[in-house]
Amino acid sequence: MSKAKEGDRVKVYFTGTLEDGTIFGQTHEDEPFEFNIGEKSVLPKFESAVVGMKEGENKTILIAPEDAYGPRDEERMFTVEKSEIPDHITPEIGKKIQVQTGSGEMAILTVLEVSEDKVTFDANDPLAGEELTFEIELLEIVQTEPNE
Repeated sequence: MSKAKEGDRVKVYFTGTLEDGTIFGQTHEDEPFEFNIGEKSVLPKFESAVVGMKEGENKTILIAPEDAYGPRDEERMFTVEKSEIPDHITPEIGKKIQVQTGSGEMAILTVLEVSEDKVTFDANDPLAGEELTFEIELLEIVQTEPNE
């Protein structure tokens, strides 16, 4: 049986959990996750864990924050006047708000604090600073590069 390698398209099931057991991502039985190994469309440590796996094989990996979404950056937290927030947005603690940055990219901000006249946001990725555990099952190697 062949092993997954760079250039292969693979289908996997996975469950991603935080240190406290909270599930942050999971595939469903009828919808496996499909990606091309080597295209850097997934976390590098996730991708390298799949390399060498055989169809039907299971693996559990731990990914440190610096190899996932990086450490939490206090400089990515900021406060704005409530008057600067569009009327159609109601800031509530914990709410995630999608905004367009000055460069035209989309970003997700989490509301940390709301006072009478100010709102504090966190622009860190929600998984920044977290150690991630992935349980991975390689379901299928969909296509392989020629010249095996």
